[in-house]
Amino acid sequence: MVRKHYDQELAELHVDIIQMGSLIEKAISDSVTAFENNDLALCESIMLEDKAVNDLEKVIESKCLWLIAREQPVASDLRKITTALKMITDMERIGDNAADIAELTLRIAEKNTFADSGHIPQMAAVAVTMVHDAVASYVNTDLALAQKTEQRDDEVDDYFNLIKQELVSVFRAGKEDMDNAVDFLLIAKYLERIADHAVNICEWVEFSVTGKHNNAQIF
Repeated sequence: MVRKHYDQELAELHVDIIQMGSLIEKAISDSVTAFENNDLALCESIMLEDKAVNDLEKVIESKCLWLIAREQPVASDLRKITTALKMITDMERIGDNAADIAELTLRIAEKNTFADSGHIPQMAAVAVTMVHDAVASYVNTDLALAQKTEQRDDEVDDYFNLIKQELVSVFRAGKEDMDNAVDFLLIAKYLERIADHAVNICEWVEFSVTGKHNNAQIF
């Protein structure tokens, strides 16, 4: 009976993490939509909704600490709860990065020379998929999915390098819309960071399954 109650609490923890994952996925997608359409109202909404992500992080953290203190889990259960604690830090930062993109969009001129580029949305699509799959790999204890997701980070890096190359000519020419170009590059950098956080989540998923983190045996 005690184990059944414990398993139920673990299941509820997974539901909270799935919800947090859904919130940050939506925030990333909305931030890119706002950028493409110069949707200032959507930007404001994204920044306000970031509080929901922060609040959920605190809820999950409290549940994890309570489970550790009360149940004193060992082995795989302890690793899974520890992983959740580590994951939510990266997930919260992903939410922050999405809000950062929205904040940058607010100051980009309405007629943005670079908004028609397909590379930012393509880069964002990969980043969103990485975040979704990273969270799914935790919920489903899917080591193969975690490892596959980590490998997709190279795609995001390639997009970032492509965008940098495209903007070099703008910086060199000293064009009037240079400020927009700088903000555009910063948006790409935030998407790169989002992908890096997804990789971090996957590394912790590997730890939850194997007890190893970055090839070092922890427990």
